[in-house]
Amino acid sequence: MTDAALDATPVRKKRRRKLSRNKAFRRVLPWLVVAAIFGLWQVLVTGLRIEPFVLPAPSAIFAAGWQWHGPILDNAWQTFMTTAVGCLFAIVVGLLGGIAIGSSTLVYDGFYPALIGFNTIPKVAVVPILIIWFGIGTVPAIITAFLLAFFPILVNVATGIATVEPELQDVLRALGASRWQVIKKVGLPRSMPYFFASLKVAITVAFVGSIVAETVGSNKGIGNLMLVASSRFEVPLAFAGLLVTGVMGILMYAVASIIERRMTGWATRGVDSGMVAPAG
Repeated sequence: MTDAALDATPVRKKRRRKLSRNKAFRRVLPWLVVAAIFGLWQVLVTGLRIEPFVLPAPSAIFAAGWQWHGPILDNAWQTFMTTAVGCLFAIVVGLLGGIAIGSSTLVYDGFYPALIGFNTIPKVAVVPILIIWFGIGTVPAIITAFLLAFFPILVNVATGIATVEPELQDVLRALGASRWQVIKKVGLPRSMPYFFASLKVAITVAFVGSIVAETVGSNKGIGNLMLVASSRFEVPLAFAGLLVTGVMGILMYAVASIIERRMTGWATRGVDSGMVAPAG
């Protein structure tokens, strides 16, 4: 081993230790931020003597969550399943629609303006119509979650497929690849980073759709729980419902991020692997 290699070894070890410390800090940082927010919230509510029916302290919210943990968990499961089913339909429709729009200018010209117009319609205004069609219950909430979630997926998948370099497509066709083979071998892998980026956004807005629909026309779910709690002026319980919804959204976001790293590691390997480029 040369003297230069021996000198470089301690430097690399030092860099690895620094990276390891940075990774550990980044994992702890979100928890520190959340703890700081709740701590500041508690201090402000207590110090300013804000009434609980205006803004309850975190301690009161956690107490209400523990007191009503049974109904909260039951309704949270309902909201979670509603959102998950809506997201599943959104993924299927968004992928198929994105492939069709991204791979065909004819489909793009025909359908994309109509989709833009439909997406500008406030989904809250659609909920009463869904209740008329399907009645009070789970179906309007699933459809509302789907309507909010599918458009980001469709647009991003279409963008990923449409941005495949024409030169690369020409090379593949010169090698005898069909149009579908070009989409399958290049277009779909190319669109996966776009897809997962949109999926993480779609998950959060799908929860919004479920909660809104449950508030307007359902007899179960976190939205209905919050509506009942507000009508009884049990504001800490309503905030507990908000908190549980946020936790569910974070969990689904984390699952999507884990799947993204496994399926599109090639797109982010320089960031996530912790590898350090050798010194020049």
